[in-house]
Amino acid sequence: MTARRTPFHAAVTGLGLVTAAGVGAKATWHTVTEDTVPSGVRRQAELADLPCDFVYAIDGLDTAEVLGIATQRLMDRFSQLAVIAAREAIADAKLDTSTWDAARVAVVIGCAHGGLPFYDAQYAAMAARGPRRVSPKLASLTAVNSAASSISMDLGAQGPSMTVATACSSGSVAVGTAHQLLRTGACDIAIAGGAESVLSRLLIASVCKMKALSTRRENPSAACRPFDAERDGFVMGEGAGLLVMERPEHARARRATVRAQVSGYGASSDAYAAVAPDPDGNGIERALRTAMADADVQARDVGHVNAHGTSTVLNDVIEANMLHRVLGDHPLVTSTKGMTGHTLGAAGGIETALTVLALEQQLVPPTANLEVPDPRLPIEIVRKAARPGAFDCAVKMSLGIGGHNAALVLTRG
Repeated sequence: MTARRTPFHAAVTGLGLVTAAGVGAKATWHTVTEDTVPSGVRRQAELADLPCDFVYAIDGLDTAEVLGIATQRLMDRFSQLAVIAAREAIADAKLDTSTWDAARVAVVIGCAHGGLPFYDAQYAAMAARGPRRVSPKLASLTAVNSAASSISMDLGAQGPSMTVATACSSGSVAVGTAHQLLRTGACDIAIAGGAESVLSRLLIASVCKMKALSTRRENPSAACRPFDAERDGFVMGEGAGLLVMERPEHARARRATVRAQVSGYGASSDAYAAVAPDPDGNGIERALRTAMADADVQARDVGHVNAHGTSTVLNDVIEANMLHRVLGDHPLVTSTKGMTGHTLGAAGGIETALTVLALEQQLVPPTANLEVPDPRLPIEIVRKAARPGAFDCAVKMSLGIGGHNAALVLTRG
């Protein structure tokens, strides 16, 4: 039986999003709620001989212009995206980095792979021209911790700085870890979420061999179709999604606008298989029940779920059946990966930010490309158009390869 304790409501005061659906939180939200066809899907020439030759890529973002050429050169792309999202989140929270207590500001970033494309390029350079061609920046730019350290240096945050690497649940675990740091008083402010840019030929070839990616080459924009009866896998994407979270008394003292609250967190391990989830969904159920107990909410309280919803045949069924078992059929469920792609370690951060916006706007984004719902799924999935709702509590689910599960409970601010 899951032990209950007094809920701790971390105030969410800022959001930052950089995704294939849009640069900035406003642009991303508009796309996932208003558009019907994903606009960020791109064919990649270097993937032409693979079963999946397309990805969700961010357009319209000149990182050199935003960050400055000198700063940009000190970061791999996933760190660049993280810093840009962090700057937006800080501005949204109306925090002044010149006057805050920097030692009380934590940075917790989820990332699964780090700077894999740069690593690939450097390996190719060494293979072709020898070790003298390898950049001395390889170790620092590609390390999985570099997004967190880049944010800390860019903003001058001097509190705990760390990276969470739990595969595709990394972003949600990062938000949950920040929730725990705030609860214990280890910091007053936490910048938390996920960042990833692994549009790498090597990685995509591997995931193709796993048969986890869609091979719908004739219509790439319709390839990622969570919960659809004809789904055949996900599509890789890049992006970053970050939240500014504060201890409630800190937010009150500076009269900050609270956009929502992170009120509960649960994590678990399937301890089942390296690349497959527990077919009974026991692990993800434990994570969800732990988060609900942490927030002291009941199934009837949960009005919306932003599901992991990867568009893979097995995962979608397991997750849907678990959600019905725990929450019944009343929550409005969506997966936003049809608009953003599967951004791996960034997914939980991006989708938690979208869940904050859903609570704030009382609007649930549709699940893109969902034409014919899989008849095996006993849940209410929003499709075709965004649906207004009336809910004070929402859940964000995340699953990671290797059995890393996470659940977050968010409530209205």
